[in-house]
Amino acid sequence: MAIWEYFLLFFCVLLGGALAFRFYGKARTSLKLVLSFSGAYLLGITVLHLMPGAFSVPDAPAGLWILAGFLVQLFLEQLTQGVEHGHIHVHEHSGSAMALQVMIGLSLHAFLEGMPLSHYDSFYAAQHGHAHGHHHLLAGIVLHKLPAAFALVSLLLLSHFRRATAWICLAFFASMSPLGALVAGSFTFSPAAMANLLGFVIGSFLHIATTILFEADDDRQHHVSWAKMGVILLGISLALAADLL
Repeated sequence: MAIWEYFLLFFCVLLGGALAFRFYGKARTSLKLVLSFSGAYLLGITVLHLMPGAFSVPDAPAGLWILAGFLVQLFLEQLTQGVEHGHIHVHEHSGSAMALQVMIGLSLHAFLEGMPLSHYDSFYAAQHGHAHGHHHLLAGIVLHKLPAAFALVSLLLLSHFRRATAWICLAFFASMSPLGALVAGSFTFSPAAMANLLGFVIGSFLHIATTILFEADDDRQHHVSWAKMGVILLGISLALAADLL
């Protein structure tokens, strides 16, 4: 994994958080559009690129690991309150206990999804015979980290945390995916183990992407605005075109 990838993972979170310091409470509509785009792109790369790779190893029970990743993400959402897919559930009486709960859940999620990155280049090349287009996983993580960081900082600020404390929490969260990739990079993974680990992350991505898209219907009347439909189609289109870029 190249050094620029570690920096991208870290600074994309700082960017999302920095935008929240500037615009929190004023960008709800724009955030929903960004969420819809990121959810569509995440779903697209998961189905089109990541799942075929996970199922390409015959002796790896990737399907079981996909279910495990989905269920673990369901559990983690009880801790994070949906912040990892950009949702802000603010309670005026929320204090440090809730913030700690959210940070633990987000950090676990970020660490786990960063682990396959250190071996994904070689895994992709082995399955496809070339390394072209191997940044699908990295792009998916980055795109959903931006709104997640925005939501996290907004939650902290609206819960009356000091800005300095919010920056510390943001930096800690930003370090988790690079740390997961760094730790996993110190171990050797067989193709089957890599497929299973990738399957686990796929399960997490499926939960996040489908939750974002299902909740894009704000008025719960089974109607999506044309603006949201447009960004959803854009996200899917970019996922389809990923191998051509």
